[in-house]
Amino acid sequence: MSEKKNPVSAAAEKIAGKVQDAIGGRNEIPGAPAPEPARVDEPTRPRGPLPPKHDQRGPDTYGPTGQPTDAPQEKVAQSGAYLTTAQGARLYDTDHSLKAGPRGPVLLQDHHLREKITHFDHERIPERVVHARGAAAHGVFRAYGAAAGITKAAFLAEGAETPVFVRFSTVLGSRGSADTVRDTRGFATKFYTDEGVFDLVGNNMPVFFIQDAIKFPDIIHAGKPHPDREIPQAQSAHDTFWDFVTLHTEATHHTLWNMSDRGIPRSYRMMEGFGVHTFRLVNAEGATTLVKFHWKPKLGVHSQVWEEAQITAGMDPDFHRRDLADAIEAGAFPQWELGVQTFPDTEDQMFEGIDLLDPTKIVPEELAPVRPIGLMTLNANPSNYFAETEQVAFHIGHLVPGIDVTNDPLMQGRLFSYVDTQITRLGGPNFAQLPINRTHAPVNDMLRDGMHQTAVHRGVAPYRPNSLDGGCPFTAGADTGAYIEVPVEVPAARKVRDAAASFDDHFSQARLFWLSMTPTEREHIAAAYSFELGKCWDRAVKERGLRSLANIDPELCAKVAEGLGLPAPGATVSLASPEPSPALSQLGRTWPVDGRVVGIVTGGEGDLAAVREARGAVLGAGMVPLVVAPSGGELGSGDDAVTAQRTFATARSIEFDAIVLAGAPAPAPDAYGARDAKTDDAARATGVDPRVLLLVTEAFRHGKAVGAWGDGATVLEKAGLAADAPGVVVGGASSTVLDAVAELLAGHRAWDRFTPAL
Repeated sequence: MSEKKNPVSAAAEKIAGKVQDAIGGRNEIPGAPAPEPARVDEPTRPRGPLPPKHDQRGPDTYGPTGQPTDAPQEKVAQSGAYLTTAQGARLYDTDHSLKAGPRGPVLLQDHHLREKITHFDHERIPERVVHARGAAAHGVFRAYGAAAGITKAAFLAEGAETPVFVRFSTVLGSRGSADTVRDTRGFATKFYTDEGVFDLVGNNMPVFFIQDAIKFPDIIHAGKPHPDREIPQAQSAHDTFWDFVTLHTEATHHTLWNMSDRGIPRSYRMMEGFGVHTFRLVNAEGATTLVKFHWKPKLGVHSQVWEEAQITAGMDPDFHRRDLADAIEAGAFPQWELGVQTFPDTEDQMFEGIDLLDPTKIVPEELAPVRPIGLMTLNANPSNYFAETEQVAFHIGHLVPGIDVTNDPLMQGRLFSYVDTQITRLGGPNFAQLPINRTHAPVNDMLRDGMHQTAVHRGVAPYRPNSLDGGCPFTAGADTGAYIEVPVEVPAARKVRDAAASFDDHFSQARLFWLSMTPTEREHIAAAYSFELGKCWDRAVKERGLRSLANIDPELCAKVAEGLGLPAPGATVSLASPEPSPALSQLGRTWPVDGRVVGIVTGGEGDLAAVREARGAVLGAGMVPLVVAPSGGELGSGDDAVTAQRTFATARSIEFDAIVLAGAPAPAPDAYGARDAKTDDAARATGVDPRVLLLVTEAFRHGKAVGAWGDGATVLEKAGLAADAPGVVVGGASSTVLDAVAELLAGHRAWDRFTPAL
């Protein structure tokens, strides 16, 4: 799905619907914390709560039993101009406890103090054991109708539109960890269909570490911080992780994906998603098809380079969640196509020699193409993180007619685990009644009481059969939309703790992945293994890691062994000779540039006309311009003023997809070591602000496009960058340079800068 275009030249048509001014309800530059500017002095005139920002909305207003309430969203949010207790009594003071005299002691009768402190003490719920660090958005899914022949699921019928809520997450880190760690990412989608909730709970990698759910506590315990010191946080570069995955070699394939660039996405918007498991679909005639689900980002799959990810974790640990929210606020709505690979539902559930029930295996797209069946667009940010992103409860067993599970042993265990964990996290069995989890289909479940019951049930007979409630609720049949499991034949067999023999191959698909990578991607993988194993203390763990690599590829093993200073062992299995799968590589195609961030560097003096022109062109291309100047605030005056979003002190290359130089800024007044350690006397002597030189050289080192016009070319010279280097554009006018920069951005990075070793 390659797209090539000249976005800057198409400014006029792109700007429509993408970026509007404040009058139209959009911010050209995202990130405003509130829907209207704050005042310097504290407001004193009573007024009601401000509305949410234009990019925000809460859960649709359905009751706990799935009935639409038609209530405006402001009716289920806080209201009134005055501070109250939880019961609605207005308060005259919330800054002082009720005391016996000004100096106390505090009185036990202070009900407001006790309510306020008690709620604060309990406002944290247990975080998720895995996927604790997350970000989410609302959206809509529109079906193409291409799946109608293989499933009767109504939300996949042609033209059907279904509200969705999507949560992206890391796996290993706590809620307070950084976004850009090397890790697997969760990609969970809640479809609020007319037939009930369907949850597609997957990852950004199509395989998993383990083949059987009984091993899930082991892999997570191994990957989490060491229990004695509770370090390291959100990392796999430590002994317990590598001890487990090198002993439990079924993890080899997923580990290789993690060590590839897939382990550090550039953005959630540029991340593939996978259902991981094989599902069984059933159509209106009862015929079944096995499928694997894929989410394909319209912006293409892209990653950070390793040093960039490390800098990002320190400079902006919220990088991915900020990127997602800012893109939606700016109107650059992220989109993914949902697709399926389809396979005959044969008795052995194999395809081209690949066991479809083994979650550590993929089916290459060259053998089974991904067939697009719908488009998802994320178009609104949550209005409250806790109520929506934190309380959303996914479950692989939330299914609708037409979609069924298989006997994948990892999937089977997840069918139990998700309900069990939600009961603990969300305080009881009624988590489905939380607003973000409420189905949009009518509910009459006969489930009663329990903690946090918010539905007011009627009737006297919550059992079946009954006559006192007129027999209601009645069971449904296939002709009235009942969910009926596919009547799969279960062969007579002995009870065993075992796996199929086809599960024993732990290396051939890892080798397939390695052989499908470009030379640049292979270098990144070798560097990742060298770093991760190099952080291990125990030599035996490192040696065992090299043994696993030898069974993938001798070149990979040799590169990592050299980095570890250890001998490279030979393979202990016969190396497979699979046909490479180009679909596994992230390189070699072009993509839309919507929502990319372009840093425009200015000295804040004589180049403002060019800055305004460049800013307009970037906006017109559907991208986001951030002006980087010696200081913040407005540059210039009157109608010609330009607002600086970043300063030389606050900007680093990690938040930009490209850097363009409108001038050669002299050292700013704060460019000295005691104020900013990123400066030094040698750099100051060049006549260019040292932080600008750092910004440019860092962007160049990370393969990002760099452009310059006018005096901006001087910065490249002072930074030691050749004007004809790959991904560097120098021209006489901003429009010419930006056209070329946009073309480079379509390929994500200037990959020619990363020259692999011979």
